[in-house]
Amino acid sequence: MSCRPKNVRAKRSRGSFLKSGICAVSMLLCGFTAAENPPSYVDAQIAGALREISAGQIQSDIEKLVSFKTRSTLSAQDAATIRSGRGIGAAREWIKGEFERYSRDCAGCLEVKSDSFIQPVGERIPAPTELTNIYAVLKGSSSAESKRIVLVTGHYDSRNGNPLDGSGLAPGANDDASGTAISLECARTLSRLRFPATIIFLTVAGEEEGLYGSKHFADLARKSGWQIEAVLNNDIVGGDRSPGQDSKRVRVFSETLPAQAGEPDIRMIRALGGENDSPSRTLARYITSAARLYGLEVTPILEFRLDRYLRGGDHISFNQKGFAAVRFTEFRENFNHQHQNVRAENGIEYGDLPKFVDFDYVAGVARLNAAALASLARAPGPPENVKLETRELTNDSTLDWDPPADDRVAGYEVLWRATSAADWESSQHVSGNLTRTTVPLSKDNVIFAVQAVDEAGHGSLPVIPSPRR
Repeated sequence: MSCRPKNVRAKRSRGSFLKSGICAVSMLLCGFTAAENPPSYVDAQIAGALREISAGQIQSDIEKLVSFKTRSTLSAQDAATIRSGRGIGAAREWIKGEFERYSRDCAGCLEVKSDSFIQPVGERIPAPTELTNIYAVLKGSSSAESKRIVLVTGHYDSRNGNPLDGSGLAPGANDDASGTAISLECARTLSRLRFPATIIFLTVAGEEEGLYGSKHFADLARKSGWQIEAVLNNDIVGGDRSPGQDSKRVRVFSETLPAQAGEPDIRMIRALGGENDSPSRTLARYITSAARLYGLEVTPILEFRLDRYLRGGDHISFNQKGFAAVRFTEFRENFNHQHQNVRAENGIEYGDLPKFVDFDYVAGVARLNAAALASLARAPGPPENVKLETRELTNDSTLDWDPPADDRVAGYEVLWRATSAADWESSQHVSGNLTRTTVPLSKDNVIFAVQAVDEAGHGSLPVIPSPRR
């Protein structure tokens, strides 16, 4: 008698983005083994867009941003200074113009917007200061799914050794013209395609003074009821050209306990061993899957902490409002080239200059961002109310879920990994309209998730089940 789970068939060729291999614990149960993953489905349009991402264009963008001399949040923004091509106001207007140019190239497909506000006096804001976030919206082509949003961001402000210096040279080539260039390049290439869900290409100000721009935008998104499924924050992704750098890897940081988790939620997370399965961690794993699927040259390292040690970035603003958000940062930072006045001392060059940036590396990180954004925007919405049956003790595991409000769902993928594993290891496909299945694996030994897939094989973000008791 077959031990294949009820209502489950072997995995077909599709973009579920999983490692090949067999979950070791499954071998112990009834002789059951998961199907090894066949070659995954690659979306030809997405692959084509990734090839269009240009290191030369990224270099041009970074050098242009550096040409404004300083992009300090405190720098002058008056009309005369903007006309002179100096300061954050001039940088802002140039970014807006680039988004508008890309929109003209795609027959007005991008809606270019400004999010301006006055930031009150604070520790690094000596006087009330206008901050402006610039963003472009590629609205989803499906009226039912366009409310789903995925977002890429970088901060366009810069600083030197003195965070209150609004006039001195602050080139900010790596921190964070590199991240801004990724938002721009993703907009340039992905705006040529159409997606059921909406993509936002964002650049924010005020990061160096206290994440003010991203806080304002995340608050706007929450108050407006935006359904943001994923935020990709790129900050210091220039691949600084110094010893010890790894030009093939980028760190992806993700929070553990969701920032808005209350005490009852935390107690449940501890009881289930779910400390490694926040929505942001699930997003980070999705990014690794996209990298494998498209064979990208820069691959992500899953960093299971909110950010670098005792440090932070704009993704945290979105985490604090309950959104899944991660941070991309180069493998090894060079602190002589961050938050430094440009100078040479004792044979050491200081300052964040374009000559230290690896533009091919930035292009590789841009492809990783674009692959994840496009894959999510092409996929159906995730399943809802995913549950794991716990009312009876059994060594099998029964999961059920509700379909998303999406008429493109062709089936579902049940994913699992050993409790000690960092990433998903195996899967089984659930056909058609079925929303319940039993897998001959003990819930004690593995972590489960369920994702929706369309006929072409695009997979949604996986959803971790909660217990049905």
